[in-house]
Amino acid sequence: MPELLRDPVVRALASAVSALSLSRGMFFAVSALYFTRGVGLSPAAVGIGLTIAGAVGVLASYAGGRLSDRVGADRLQQWALAANGLALLGYALARDVVSFVVVAACVSASRGLQSTAQMTLLARWFVGPERVAVRARLRVVMNVGIGIGTLLAGLALVVDTATAYRLTVVLVGVITILGTIPLVGLRRRVAGLAERMDASASIEAPRGPSPLKDRTYVASTVLNALLAIHFALTSVGIPLWVADHTEAPTVVVSALLVVNTAYVALFQVRASRGTQDLRTAGRSVRRAGLLLLVACLLFALAGHLGAAAATAVLLLGALASSAGETRGEAGSWGMAFELADPARAGAYQGLSQTGLALALMLGPAVVTTTAINLGTLGWIALGALFAITGTATAIVANRAAASRNETVEVVVPQDAA
Repeated sequence: MPELLRDPVVRALASAVSALSLSRGMFFAVSALYFTRGVGLSPAAVGIGLTIAGAVGVLASYAGGRLSDRVGADRLQQWALAANGLALLGYALARDVVSFVVVAACVSASRGLQSTAQMTLLARWFVGPERVAVRARLRVVMNVGIGIGTLLAGLALVVDTATAYRLTVVLVGVITILGTIPLVGLRRRVAGLAERMDASASIEAPRGPSPLKDRTYVASTVLNALLAIHFALTSVGIPLWVADHTEAPTVVVSALLVVNTAYVALFQVRASRGTQDLRTAGRSVRRAGLLLLVACLLFALAGHLGAAAATAVLLLGALASSAGETRGEAGSWGMAFELADPARAGAYQGLSQTGLALALMLGPAVVTTTAINLGTLGWIALGALFAITGTATAIVANRAAASRNETVEVVVPQDAA
């Protein structure tokens, strides 16, 4: 791993992700208040606008895979990150619903392109366990950066004026654009990078099946997308549940977010070890599903306890949820990389990121419809969904591994002969 950290591509990606995550943390903290107080939109208009933008981001995630294969993932990531920064600056100019939706769509589209391009770059430049290991370290950088950005945005929250929020949004855009600097000229500085990134650009008729016709990959994408709905637990489900359905003090929400951030920073890399092996990846996702089931049951239980007991149970639930998150992410990365056709890395990673984008878009509605609206029964149903999904994912991974082994057994004797 020390040798891997000296890789110039890793260093460039880590620097870019640091800037991106810092800006995202700042934006997450002030965006809702800026949209309502700074732009003057109603909460309903914000929700509808962001949903529309999310749909655009889903389409961009898929298109980003094909663009990565055509123009090079490194180029696309640099362009998309710069476009994302410019689009974020556009929020400072938004004055009505129409301009807000247009800007939000541009932000979501550029983010989808950037995310897919990053995964494609990892898939093409690194091999085997390196891909998951680097992705895990970037995830740690992302979580820490978001945490720091959230704290910095606290200054704007203290001032609590539309001007302070608008200035923060401008700073968010500037920091995001600065994140492109480590990526500029990367293919000129790193020998062999251009050849790897352009490997499929000259192929007029792409080899191998389309990812949409690859039933194993589609099944893996769908299942991992269902599991990724758990991200809405942290962003939507837990805050609403704690505030409106438990006796725990509302400040506990902040403590639970800190638990999640710290756990991911400490254990994401460890959870990712070995998940380049399909069977290991499947086991990791299965355990994630079971841990998320436990978390959902604990969150439900907290709604029936007094303040002190509810707080303790919520903290245990946050730990279980965070453990499920790290294992689920590690397993899904391993499957997304290992099940993909190397000749069409962009198209395959585009499909994988499309599934994630769909989960992030629909997750809040799923969590509120089940856990928040139905209470204990909703939490049980949500937890059962995660457990069943994790088990089904492990079955898909095991069958894919067995099929791969059978192919090797058939080919080796023929070569030997």
